[in-house]
Amino acid sequence: MSAAKRSAEDNLEEALARFPRVAVTHAPTPLEPLANLGADLGLSLLAKRDDCTGLGFGGNKVRQLEFYFGAALAAGADTVLITGAVQSNFVRTAAAMAARFGMECHIQLEERVPDVTPLHRNNGNVLLDRLFGARLHSFPEGEDEAGADAAVAAIADKLRGAGRKPYIIPLGVDHPPLGALGYVVAAMELARQFEEQGPVDEIVLASGSAATHSGLLFGLRALGLETPVRGICVRRPAAAQQPRVLRRCADVARLLDLPVVIPESDIRVSDDVLAPGYGRLNAATVAAIRRTAEREGLVLDPAYTGKVMAGLIQLAEAGALAGRRVVFLHSGGTPALFAYADQLTDALSSGAPSSGAPSSGASPSGSAA
Repeated sequence: MSAAKRSAEDNLEEALARFPRVAVTHAPTPLEPLANLGADLGLSLLAKRDDCTGLGFGGNKVRQLEFYFGAALAAGADTVLITGAVQSNFVRTAAAMAARFGMECHIQLEERVPDVTPLHRNNGNVLLDRLFGARLHSFPEGEDEAGADAAVAAIADKLRGAGRKPYIIPLGVDHPPLGALGYVVAAMELARQFEEQGPVDEIVLASGSAATHSGLLFGLRALGLETPVRGICVRRPAAAQQPRVLRRCADVARLLDLPVVIPESDIRVSDDVLAPGYGRLNAATVAAIRRTAEREGLVLDPAYTGKVMAGLIQLAEAGALAGRRVVFLHSGGTPALFAYADQLTDALSSGAPSSGAPSSGASPSGSAA
């Protein structure tokens, strides 16, 4: 590592050290090749396995929650509160971490996905929420971040009245993005892996709350790395997501008190596989989930990583990634797959392999969706 890179890393570590943190992530997570799928797509494809972060089925939220729980414990809290979608990976991981630290956990589930089935409401992450001992509440809106935060604050007020010491993990962008710091740490981890395994040409990840996207992008730029970071929109259209990521990058800079400016031109987002909306399946996502499983034995989820892989495949098939070395950030979310089993069963029941997968020595078949 050059002296300049070492100095940049030291500056980041010094800035991060000001924030309390509980180090529970199984890190570093592997950076491993997806050779079969990469060969199919005409690129060198690697997966950053943040589905392997450990606690409560892992995922990117473990890294983020290290800082929220660090703050909660430093404040003497005995209860945490969080809001998210019915099948939220964030709330599931928060429930697991609360259990780890002997804290009470209150979860508010928002109605972000229309017309969900009983399976969606009771399996996957919701089953785990209950298993981890969380107390569940509901919120009728799915796109009202301020309202959801206000409802959680009201629950916290009642808990204070009962003698509890609550800590709220906020949702809206008006709150400091403590969780994004987890991906500033991940950027340092990736930078070391790039030195060991060679540089990459692009990183592709899910862009939703923007904590992962902004934290990783900011961390890489703070280290002097210019690797493009492309966000696949999983919750809102690109026109709304791009300014959100830009704002979160500026918020991270203020939080860390570092003079790193991320220009608007550095925010790359795509919403080509978002429709029909957050947490809702489409043919490209089903095909990507199936293809990745068949070609790599790697499990993706419908709301996040499945859509990211669908976007990556679309980019590759359009020639945008030809011959490049690309990292797919596997941000976890695996338990949610089981909440979509009723929707996936019909798509998978044909028995025909997805595009790129060999079948009994025959040439690859067309995509199945």
